[in-house]
Amino acid sequence: MVTLLSLLVLSACAVDRGHTFHVRQITAAQPTPTPSASPSPTAKPAPGSLAWYVSQVPTFPEAPPPQPVPLPATGPAPFWHRLPTEQRVAFITIDDGGLARPPAVIDFIREAHIPVTMFLNSPAAAEHTDYFRGIEAAGGVVENHTITHTSLSGRSYAFQKQEICGAADRLETLFGKRPTLFRPPFGNRDTSTLQAAHDCGMKAVFHWSETVHEGKVRYQTPEKVVRPGDVLLMHFRPALMDDLLGALKAIHRSGLTPALLEDYVR
Repeated sequence: MVTLLSLLVLSACAVDRGHTFHVRQITAAQPTPTPSASPSPTAKPAPGSLAWYVSQVPTFPEAPPPQPVPLPATGPAPFWHRLPTEQRVAFITIDDGGLARPPAVIDFIREAHIPVTMFLNSPAAAEHTDYFRGIEAAGGVVENHTITHTSLSGRSYAFQKQEICGAADRLETLFGKRPTLFRPPFGNRDTSTLQAAHDCGMKAVFHWSETVHEGKVRYQTPEKVVRPGDVLLMHFRPALMDDLLGALKAIHRSGLTPALLEDYVR
């Protein structure tokens, strides 16, 4: 009996220089818990980046099928501050082209599907043709803003016709399509302007309803809303991305949808 007890004790532990080592207990392996994967937060685009501008564009109601406005059969080209339509649309226009051409504008117009009409001076169009072709490929349309950006009111018919027809000829050569709309520099015009525009093939002459500069919309009426048919004016300036976004937000706040001017003047 003593011998048996001694064997049991020796099998349970061993002594080595005063340290006791207990027999390892083997238990059924427990599954290692898998840590739950927490969803990584979606990275917000950096303010000022193209992705940020696109993310700020409002969601608009679908534009109605365009109803072209009637044009006079004879006489000078009509002059409009706003397009005579009651359809719930407004129009974005960009003038000049010689001062600044932010590179991201092309991708912004393409990705946000912004309908824009460009009233270009022909020398700027000739110097920066690839840039404006990029906007054209993204959905923009090139129209006429004279050669020298000179105020036309009070000048001779011959001078005005050269400014308008000469620019139209050059823009047609550069872009393969003759302009059909005209904006006089500074909005200044007289009866000779409208007659020369007609004689150069312009279907209509446009002023504007609101201006946009550095992202701020400047309204021409105390109601401070964009009305159906309104034409928003901005320029090729360093803050054009902000101007486009400001125009889109103003149009959205007024319950309208941006549309292409050329779809309504055919």
